[in-house]
Amino acid sequence: MKFFRSHVLVGINETSIMAGVQDFIKALRLELAKHNLQEEINILETGPLGFFGRGICLSVYPENVNYQDVKLEDVTELVSEHFLKGRPLKRLMLDDGGKFSPKLNYSDRIVLRNSGIIDPENIDEYIGAGGYEAWEKALTQMQPADILAEVKISGLRGRGGAGFPAGVKWGFTAPIDAPQKYVVVNADEGEPGTFKDRLIMEGDPHQLLEGTMICARAVGATKAWIYIRGEYKLCIDRLQKAIDQCREYGILGKNIFGSGFDLDIFIKIGAGAYVCGEETALIESLEGNRGNPRWKPPFPGVEGLWQCPTVVNNVETLANVPFIIQKGAEEFMKHGTPECTGTKVYTILGDVAYPGLCEVDMGTTLRTIINDYAGGMKKGFRFKAALVGGAAGVILPDKLLDVKMDFSSLNQYAAVLGSGAILVMNEHQSIVDILWSILRFFRHESCGKCAPCRNGTQQLYRLISKIKKGKGTMEDVDLMLTIAETMQQTSFCALGQSPIMGVRSAIENFKDEFIAITKK
Repeated sequence: MKFFRSHVLVGINETSIMAGVQDFIKALRLELAKHNLQEEINILETGPLGFFGRGICLSVYPENVNYQDVKLEDVTELVSEHFLKGRPLKRLMLDDGGKFSPKLNYSDRIVLRNSGIIDPENIDEYIGAGGYEAWEKALTQMQPADILAEVKISGLRGRGGAGFPAGVKWGFTAPIDAPQKYVVVNADEGEPGTFKDRLIMEGDPHQLLEGTMICARAVGATKAWIYIRGEYKLCIDRLQKAIDQCREYGILGKNIFGSGFDLDIFIKIGAGAYVCGEETALIESLEGNRGNPRWKPPFPGVEGLWQCPTVVNNVETLANVPFIIQKGAEEFMKHGTPECTGTKVYTILGDVAYPGLCEVDMGTTLRTIINDYAGGMKKGFRFKAALVGGAAGVILPDKLLDVKMDFSSLNQYAAVLGSGAILVMNEHQSIVDILWSILRFFRHESCGKCAPCRNGTQQLYRLISKIKKGKGTMEDVDLMLTIAETMQQTSFCALGQSPIMGVRSAIENFKDEFIAITKK
């Protein structure tokens, strides 16, 4: 076995590709070879490193040095100073003061345990990290009922926003005797500010595939579809490559591992409609129809894709499943709280020092997530609010900084975990402007199927625009709340039922801002 003095992890994602990361890697290898360092310094291409939006990023181990926004012209100095003289380049470090290093916590991760460590395009590295052991166990050592029971015991709840117990959902489909069943992966991540599923797929596509396979085995599905938004080109490429590798290795196909079970997985590229995040609208689009939601019941678990029993799960939900089957439900339950087990993946954005990706135990406070994983507020700013869960989420004030981030705790404040996005705002940000942006989004994305949403989103946008211009009254503010509440009770699907979250939390928590900007 070859031993290296240093390992340079290079994050390959959409941001770094646009910054020219492939040319950078070539130049780095050439410069290392020029100094005969190619046998001492190991360059590893991997997925997102945990901090993003900063061009080409590197993590160097065992020195634990993180570099950001590295350019092609930095290669010579980087090799000369860091790898020859042992002097890290402070001007390129994530934190040149050396006071902050993002808590990556690989030993405590479940969904992101391989992300930023292995090459996501190399199935052998995934297998070397224990990949597909859970799939083999599910096929050769467990019956479908055993898999279903283990997932139920684990307490895994859907990570797409609703938080519905995954095992219960699978239980609707598993006992149905049907000639064809399907598993559909919802990778149509359309929530503004949310891209944790994208980073999960970019960093470890095989883990999603393995979770999908285990779900299919548990419910008796022989075909699975990954419905993914068309903008996620790198994810699409990596997932297709992973699927092809699985077919080549016999991990997908006919009579897998001699078990008699057949399964294949396919990719469907979506056209970017937010409403297709709703499972029945997604199914309609997958069938080739306009992406409008269906009437429920029947629910997809009984009658879904092409009228067959179908399980629809979010990317993050399924990415938890291999750990549960491989390590056992009890090990999964050591994370989180008794009511909300496991971990949660977040993307932290806005006025924080270091925007990034993190995975923490359910029940971790909002304050801890912001301070320990994003370096706190940007220098000179104070915390004002956080939009938690994307456009369909809530705006939390500073008095709720110590709220525990899990389904049960947030429910006490009429709040939701939502999609896993945390948009942090400083004291200079306008809540009225934020609400205007949210309602503009809902107006644009309404499919128009039902009148409450079609007309309601238009009226909400008209009112918030009036208020934003300083021409509104407090009666307009009250009317917004009334319209949003009516939409919640009468809209056909979750899109029209969601604006109440942002409207109510903005008005109740920051009423003074609305009073200050409205006419008396």
